[in-house]
Amino acid sequence: MTTSPDKQITKLLRKVFGIESLRDGQRRVIDSVLAGRDTLAVMPTGSGKSLCYQLPARLLDGMTVVVSPLISLMKDQAERLEEAGIASATQVNSSLSRAEELEALESIEKAGKDVVFCTPERLATPEFQELLRQAAIALVVIDEAHCISQWGHDFRPAYLEIGAVLEKLGKPQVLALTATATDDVIADIRAQLGRPRMRVVNTGIYRPNLQYRVRQVTNPEEKTTTLLDLVRDTPGVGIVYAATVKAVNEAYQLLREAGESVTIYHGRLKAAERSENQNLFMNGERRVMVATNAFGMGIDKTDTRFVIHLQVPGNLEAYYQESGRAGRDGEDAECTLLYYHDDTRLQKFFLMKSKAPDEKHELDREKLERMISYAQSGFCRWKLLLDYFGDPVPGFEKCCRCDNCLSPPAISGEHLEQQELGHLGLAEVVVRDQHQAGVAVG
Repeated sequence: MTTSPDKQITKLLRKVFGIESLRDGQRRVIDSVLAGRDTLAVMPTGSGKSLCYQLPARLLDGMTVVVSPLISLMKDQAERLEEAGIASATQVNSSLSRAEELEALESIEKAGKDVVFCTPERLATPEFQELLRQAAIALVVIDEAHCISQWGHDFRPAYLEIGAVLEKLGKPQVLALTATATDDVIADIRAQLGRPRMRVVNTGIYRPNLQYRVRQVTNPEEKTTTLLDLVRDTPGVGIVYAATVKAVNEAYQLLREAGESVTIYHGRLKAAERSENQNLFMNGERRVMVATNAFGMGIDKTDTRFVIHLQVPGNLEAYYQESGRAGRDGEDAECTLLYYHDDTRLQKFFLMKSKAPDEKHELDREKLERMISYAQSGFCRWKLLLDYFGDPVPGFEKCCRCDNCLSPPAISGEHLEQQELGHLGLAEVVVRDQHQAGVAVG
């Protein structure tokens, strides 16, 4: 290098990225990568994780390979890099025609693209590995790295092969990125990638612009009324999450018949319809998206003002990830969970149907109980989240903005009874028939 890394970074930030300075977390990650260290960046949604590999890609000698589970996201990121003149990029995934795929592979082989996006499934193929072996790989970026861990909330089997592929590619440097990771997940990521000394840069999960609250409801009718009121009374665009396709369809019809600007997304829709509905929401042609968690990773609508959960999620990791899609622009946003105790039976039903090993099954049960405790607690919502993720903020006791901080609840006999019910073991839970539980998910 003819100039110092600091000067190069400053110059790139201003001239290429149009940014005056890096956030502290971004700087620590980028410095670690440029120092040649394997790095795991745990950074909350909206904190600029993409820049942590985009900037090094301009400075490192060689190709940056970005592994992502989301075809739509990699397409968007590749186009942005090209259009902004940040890097020459290409993508290799199942959305390409055979001609497009051959053109992409040829561009990698001959032109030496700066950044190559691929799915974990494509990375695992011998043909693609052979092509990459012929290139000079400077960095392998693993996006949504929590998908590696079998202890995480969104485990994907294809991610398990990445460690073996890295060995075949000559052990290139790794940057793993995720918004959330407990200590168990971090340890598993290191183990699965074969990088026990991987440096962890954890910037914390706290986002003071997010206002968390739980609305306790006692029956389905009250939940319906509360949903309508929340959507009508909250300005701006928002997402309504439900745990089943049945619940999503019902909420969509409810809001549509009430005259709301709404669209729908779940795994049972045809791919073309899902894509069209997502575009309607992302382009601002619909104000509200009603969806299962299939509408998830990579959704980057920065002006989302509210996220409502109609049913309690299976764990706090999933809840934080989904609720964290609000307020990415740094402006105030509301994250509301509608807690109806009977809905916990649905998640317990999912646990009973799970084929996970005994140890993983027990951990998932414990995580669900922590989620239920969060919903029933009278303590600061942010304090509960920070404690769960082992992310202490010095001197932090209250956010002074969540429902419990603004209006501390009175502890009643009914509340204590609900807490007791929320900690019943699975063997004591009476699971309703599948139709009533609405077990179709996706």
